[in-house]
Amino acid sequence: MSLFKRKDSRNWWVEITAPDGKRIQKTTGTQVRELAQEYHDRLQAQMWEQKRLGIKPKRTWQDAVVRYLSEKSQKTTIETDKSHLRWLDPFLNGKYLDEINRDLISEITIARQKPYEIPRKKGPARKIVPKPSTINRTLEIIRAILRKARDDWEWIASCPNIPMMKEPVKRISWITRGQAEALLGYLADHQQSMMRFALETGLRRHNVTHLEWSQVDLERRIAWIHPDQAKAEKAIGVPLSREAVLILRGQTGKHETWVFPYKGLPVTQTSTKTWRDALKKAGIPAGFRWHDLRHTWASWHAQDGTPLHVLQELGGWASAEMVQRYAHLSTEHLASYVDRRVGLKLVGGTDVFPTEKEKGHQEVA
Repeated sequence: MSLFKRKDSRNWWVEITAPDGKRIQKTTGTQVRELAQEYHDRLQAQMWEQKRLGIKPKRTWQDAVVRYLSEKSQKTTIETDKSHLRWLDPFLNGKYLDEINRDLISEITIARQKPYEIPRKKGPARKIVPKPSTINRTLEIIRAILRKARDDWEWIASCPNIPMMKEPVKRISWITRGQAEALLGYLADHQQSMMRFALETGLRRHNVTHLEWSQVDLERRIAWIHPDQAKAEKAIGVPLSREAVLILRGQTGKHETWVFPYKGLPVTQTSTKTWRDALKKAGIPAGFRWHDLRHTWASWHAQDGTPLHVLQELGGWASAEMVQRYAHLSTEHLASYVDRRVGLKLVGGTDVFPTEKEKGHQEVA
């Protein structure tokens, strides 16, 4: 082993050779040579324990991140994960997994709440105040990796509890059928087809824009989403309505691979200027997102009386809790109870809806 300094760092670095012969260089985290030497000696003792006593080598946060990204490379939100991991790097770079404790998590949580600015080409920088949901997504990626390291990879014996921030309960954003028709009228042809299909199936944006013909069987009226394409990482069978089949038939011949191509390629961006202009012309709030088409599909189903357990399966949700967001829109199962009499009458002694017996007495009178 040896201590040295790099041109791009003021801290001392250590070069070690692991029991498996792998050469590892890492920072000691200090500019003081005496402390760096102490770090060096401690690592040397750990290497001896690993080699002589068969103790598992300590893994770093970077080791875990590399393995996580490798295993989750097909995850639809992998780029979002990478964004959170880049933000976390200054806090966790060089840390061993068993060094990530509640104090460090608390430090990260506090830092994530601080406002920051995004420069603009023109005008003053845009000030951003992170929302609780954004902070929680960052904390969730730490929790996911540490749990993988504990449960799947057996790199650590335990991991700290990571408390989430309370998120405000938001209203479900959805539009009426009339608003949907108005919006469709202002969209380009390729956007119309995708939007109509999304409203017929409830599929997420990427599952629509990147749907392949190999995932469709028009004769059996079914499509399917592979596990690596689904958010819950479970295959989803998608029964196709008559309207959905007609939409797909209208797409045949446009591309041999992609169902909804645009200029020969899948659509990668749906929140375009055309989309925003169409929302404005249709009189729909500017905050309505493409993903809200999925909420709209689920809301229509709930209003039409689709049981929530069926809606859960149709939408490919992993838990019933996700579907409960639409429960207030479904009241058919309560209809038989609201007419039960409680013995109260209106002022004047006349009930709003008299019983059959009371109707008979009224007719005789």
